[in-house]
Amino acid sequence: MVMPRLSVRKIQEIIRLRFESNLSHDKIRESVGGGKTSVGDCLRRLAVSGLSWQEALRFTDTELESLLYPPAVPSPLADKPIPNWSEIHAELRKKSVTIQLLWMEYKSANPNGYQYTQFCHHYGVWRKKIDLPFRNNYLAGEKLFIDYAGQTIGVHGSDGSVRQAQIFIGVLGASNYTYAEATWTQSLPDWISSHNRMFSFLGGCPEILVPDNLRSAVQKACRYDPLINPTYLAMARHYRVAVIPARKKKPKDKAKAEQGVLLVERWILAALRNRKFFSLEELNHAIRELLARLNERPFQKLSGNRRSAFQSIDRPALKSLPAMPFELCEFKIGIVNINYHFEIDRHHYSVPYEYVQKEIEARYTSQTVEFLYRGQRIASHPRSFKSHGYTTTPEHMPPAHKEHVKWTPERLKEWVGQAGPSAAKLADVILKSRPHPQQAFTSILGMIRLSDRYGKDRLEAAAFRALRFNATNYQSLKNILQAGLDKTPQGTEVEQPKPIDHNNIRGPDYFR
Repeated sequence: MVMPRLSVRKIQEIIRLRFESNLSHDKIRESVGGGKTSVGDCLRRLAVSGLSWQEALRFTDTELESLLYPPAVPSPLADKPIPNWSEIHAELRKKSVTIQLLWMEYKSANPNGYQYTQFCHHYGVWRKKIDLPFRNNYLAGEKLFIDYAGQTIGVHGSDGSVRQAQIFIGVLGASNYTYAEATWTQSLPDWISSHNRMFSFLGGCPEILVPDNLRSAVQKACRYDPLINPTYLAMARHYRVAVIPARKKKPKDKAKAEQGVLLVERWILAALRNRKFFSLEELNHAIRELLARLNERPFQKLSGNRRSAFQSIDRPALKSLPAMPFELCEFKIGIVNINYHFEIDRHHYSVPYEYVQKEIEARYTSQTVEFLYRGQRIASHPRSFKSHGYTTTPEHMPPAHKEHVKWTPERLKEWVGQAGPSAAKLADVILKSRPHPQQAFTSILGMIRLSDRYGKDRLEAAAFRALRFNATNYQSLKNILQAGLDKTPQGTEVEQPKPIDHNNIRGPDYFR
């Protein structure tokens, strides 16, 4: 380390005070001034020169300075060819590229260049001079940092209301290439849709997504084992990427995202602060224009810009996109009903009967529904929005039920009608009383079993009585047979007393 050169007057004064006055180094420094180590360095140089202090004081000022502070000898490394450290730094972000490999290439082109140790040393010195976000060695195509800006932008409605739009931001680790867009909310549908558009903007996918711990990404934050939102995890599997959320209270985990948020707020949101927007599409159009400028702004301490760095570093390392973007899906966990159907939004879908009373997971989109048991798919159906409807696959039925697929309302009425016209009419009334005829099949099958138990004649008589008293359901028919009311001769039933007709009695019409 080169010590600061002292003036001749101070050199002589230091020598005099030390050897004539016998003062300590601290006292001498207080007297003559200078740095903390200047006094000791001056006395060390005097000892190395071999002069006594009396001889040193007899030299002229110029002679004393030249003796104690000779010109520095040029370093043997001064004439070494200096690598382009910016290019070295960019190359190190590419996969499988090491500093030793880059040194070997440099040495091959420059035989008299730095040796490996000096090469690493000078690169380390250069790295300390650049900003922290550029200093971290993120690998090409490895990490994509995602967050929302703290600021929002108001969108004016036709009724004079103002709705605040959220700003979604993604930053690639190696090139700092930035994506931004406005959405209405930070909810799961907007979160997933923003990812789809961001991957399309990049033209590929990274290896790892690093989101903050917002609810749409992480259901339960944990430093060691965070619980990822199932839909977000399904999206990651679709794009073949991993999700590693930033740890709580670890800002270095998401330094790129915070830097990206800061840049977007400075160069995009601040530029739009005085503009009025009347639709989300208009706002996003303005954001895209400013985003292009941001990605093309030159780096201050590196060559190129975010776009050029992306094209040369990150873009070649990104994974290819799947044929179709991810479709938003929802999940539901529950127990399979005893009728081997699972209900989603008031519609029932069949699963193999072996999974009755077992807990399964349903994954459903606007187009399809699929069921999984311990991670394995066991059934899938087209999505139906028919309320209280049933979607049944015959292969899912137990053997005893498969014959039921062949049953139709006409066949069931014909079968029940073998007992008589009243039984056929009651079956028809029951079928028409349900929104879907299939919902009444079990009641008609129950009538057939009652016929087997009590006989066709008694079933016909019971059906006649049920129709007469408007008791048109299976349970009423069964009660009639169990109580033997079907054996009561017609017309011998105890008649109900007629209601009293009087001017002071309002009667049922009043209450209607």
